[in-house]
Amino acid sequence: MSRVLLFNKPFGVICQFSRDGMHPTLADYIALPNFYPAGRLDTDSEGLLLLTDDGMLQHRITDPKHKLSKTYWVQVEGVPDAAALAQLQSGVQLKDGLTLPAKARLMPEPENLWPRTPPVRERKAIPTSWLELTIREGRNRQVRRMTAAVGYPTLRLIRYAIGEWTLSGLRGGEWREGALDYIATDQHR
Repeated sequence: MSRVLLFNKPFGVICQFSRDGMHPTLADYIALPNFYPAGRLDTDSEGLLLLTDDGMLQHRITDPKHKLSKTYWVQVEGVPDAAALAQLQSGVQLKDGLTLPAKARLMPEPENLWPRTPPVRERKAIPTSWLELTIREGRNRQVRRMTAAVGYPTLRLIRYAIGEWTLSGLRGGEWREGALDYIATDQHR
């Protein structure tokens, strides 16, 4: 029977089990054999990382043709205006092409947000705000590049959801087993 783990990856952790000698790895948090990440999060990003013990399921989760949405909580420098939100919602021109339209909205700071180590740098003269951004593609550092392109650099990036799986109830560094009914594969219908 296939299993999936939901892990709240802390800032600074690399998405691999093998140690590089410089950063904490998944092995520092998850001591279960034969689980592998289904996708990645940059070292300087936090939040939901899915792991599975099933290669077919891993492929299904990460395959762009299945278009699992990914929802991010993004702390940005400044307060995005309606024009910036509209640009995120219609697609942003990046060096590697136009992004697909995203769902984007201002949101209050997430409740029960765990502290980040090290803390986010903030400047007294420049306010920060939070966006909820949902995308259906996964280009390298895409969310950071999108917010920067519309004039609001990302300070903190937390992936909250992949499809129907969410971080709900997980503190930084915690994991739990997740339900498989969110995704159907030929083997998992």
